[in-house]
Amino acid sequence: MLNLIWCFFIIISIIYSIFFGNFVNVNNSIFSGIESTTNLIISLFGSMCFWNGIMNIVKNTSMINKIKIIINPLIKKLFNNIDEDSEMYKNISMNMTSNLLGLGNSSTPCGLKAIEEMQKENPNKNKLTNNQILFILINTASIQLIPTTIISIRTSLGSKNPSIIILGVWFASIVAFLSMLLITKIYFKFRKSI
Repeated sequence: MLNLIWCFFIIISIIYSIFFGNFVNVNNSIFSGIESTTNLIISLFGSMCFWNGIMNIVKNTSMINKIKIIINPLIKKLFNNIDEDSEMYKNISMNMTSNLLGLGNSSTPCGLKAIEEMQKENPNKNKLTNNQILFILINTASIQLIPTTIISIRTSLGSKNPSIIILGVWFASIVAFLSMLLITKIYFKFRKSI
C-alpha cells in the first residue's frame, strides 16, 4: 500500500512539474537527492557497523546477564507472565537494551525473534496477544538513553552540536512510553483476554 502511495506522489509531482514548467528542478532534485542519500548511507555505515558489533559482543558474552539484571524489574512488571529463563525473555531484554542505546537496527532481529516466540505460545494465531501488543508498542515508543543513529545523522549533515538533542529525545521518549502504557492498560481492561 505504501508503495502505491509513494508512486502516486511521484507521478503527480512529475505531471505537475511538466504543466507548470518546473521539470528541470524536479530532475535536478532527483539526482541531488540520490547523491545526498548515498553520502548519508556511506557516512552512517561505519557507525552502524560499530554499534551492531558491540551488541553482538554483548549478546554472546556474560554481559547479557548483567543487562538483564538492570532492566529485569521493568520487564517483570510489564511482562509478568513470561519465564525469565526463556528465549523470549532474553530477546525482549536484548531488544529493550538495544533501543535504550538508540540502536534501532540492531534491536530489530531480537524484536522479531521475541514476537516469533510469543506467536508460538499464542492459542489464536490470527489475533495478537496482550504481550505482543505491548511489546510492539514499547518498540514503537522506543525509549533511548543514547540516540546514536540520530546523532550520527546530525554529525554526517554537519551539525556543530549533534548531541544537543539528547534532552529532547529523553523527554519525547518518556512521554511517548508513559502515554502508550496508560492507553494500553486501559485497552487491555476492555479487551477480551486471549
